Amino acid sequence: MNSDFTVVFNEYMPLRELVFTTLRQAILKGELQPGERLMEIQLAEKMGVSRTPIREAIRKLEKEGLVTMIPRRGAEVAAISEKMLQDVLQVRVTLEVLAYKLAFDNMTDNAVSRLEEAETKFAEAIESGSIVEMATADEAFHFVIYDMADNDKLREVLNNLKENMYRYRMEYLKDQNARAKLIMEHQEIIRSLKEKDREKGLQLIEEHISGQETSVLDKLKQEEEEKKESAPRRGSESVKGRKSRV
Repeated sequence: MNSDFTVVFNEYMPLRELVFTTLRQAILKGELQPGERLMEIQLAEKMGVSRTPIREAIRKLEKEGLVTMIPRRGAEVAAISEKMLQDVLQVRVTLEVLAYKLAFDNMTDNAVSRLEEAETKFAEAIESGSIVEMATADEAFHFVIYDMADNDKLREVLNNLKENMYRYRMEYLKDQNARAKLIMEHQEIIRSLKEKDREKGLQLIEEHISGQETSVLDKLKQEEEEKKESAPRRGSESVKGRKSRV
């Protein structure tokens, strides 16, 4: 198990919530990798707590789909599935389109300036090379649009969804080619607002989200193919090894 994940410290947060938040963020940020086992004793020692809050946090993470319970093996970080990715991004694109429509109607010069500032910070995050900073800055860019929409219920729903989206943002941003593409797409979205081109903006938003879905899906399929290709080789090597010992 990876012992390098960051422990959240907050003296005002209840212990159970602190443990849950720490493990959740470690999974979303990729500090705990898909397939990695979650050993209660090791986690408890690292975080300086008993096994009880660890066990409770794992149960909650299982309900969120971030952890899978494997018979005779225990808990491990859930793999990113195609179904889960599609479910999240189908909801996201619908909400993003609605947010853009409302933002377009409420657009002001000050709001556009905020969006440009958020895009500048995203570009700076890319220069830093930190995927966590990039994902956070990309999220901030979109939340400016949500604020421009001025719909509290929509903002609440998107805020509840953001943790699920964060994991896919991280995966997408691992691809260096995707980073320059995101900058260009952000700039085009800003331009559509400046030029008051509503239809163009809606098209850009849909392409922006669907492009991320396609990219991550392709990455998942490629990883699956690589696993299938490597499996027979491992099997044949073990057979050769047994023969040589006979």
